[in-house]
Amino acid sequence: MREPSKLIAKNIHKRFIEGTYVHNVLTDISYSFTEGKSYAVTGSSGSGKSTFLHLLAGLDEPSAGSIFYNEKNLKIMYNYERERFRMDSIGLVFQFHYLINELSALENVILPGLIKGRPREECLDEAYEFLKQVHLYEKRDYLPYQLSGGQQQRIAILRALFNKPQFLIADEPTGSLDAENAQQIIEIFMHFHKTYNMGLIICTHDQKVSSFMHEHIRIENGQIIQEK
Repeated sequence: MREPSKLIAKNIHKRFIEGTYVHNVLTDISYSFTEGKSYAVTGSSGSGKSTFLHLLAGLDEPSAGSIFYNEKNLKIMYNYERERFRMDSIGLVFQFHYLINELSALENVILPGLIKGRPREECLDEAYEFLKQVHLYEKRDYLPYQLSGGQQQRIAILRALFNKPQFLIADEPTGSLDAENAQQIIEIFMHFHKTYNMGLIICTHDQKVSSFMHEHIRIENGQIIQEK
């Protein structure tokens, strides 16, 4: 049995420079995330929490410090290695669903598998099972605009986890949903987190979401001020 994968932030700094102005978004942040555990990342707007998640996912690079995935530094990966890391090891969900409007719900779900080169029939069989688990099998041929906001987000989650990544990273996934749909989305996250033993990292303003997680990290003014 393999050891759980780890995603480690070590002495992370992130700054943006506009002319003579330097904006320090993150300052000396270190934290270790383990596959199979769940984490809530909270903080006020502008605290740097979304930037932190983008760095963990390899969408951006820190100004100083390093992100390690199983002891390999993302900063020194070749482009193809970083792309493979995001395809195989990381699933991403955002506040907006970012579904492809011209593709059906089913086609959006299987897209990561097809890009990875998996057989189409295998992808379809797996997608049917996923859609049944989130009660959207009957709407598999609907286009995104024909779905409600909560349904769109469920499809986005299935797409993110389709290749069974080691970590599922979500940035305010319930931010634009009402309370009922938000609760359903969190239940879906927890279901797949437990079923596939994925690491789950959710950035949220919702304290109720935090209560479901193993660990709670609070970021303010670019620094971790609370861990529990």
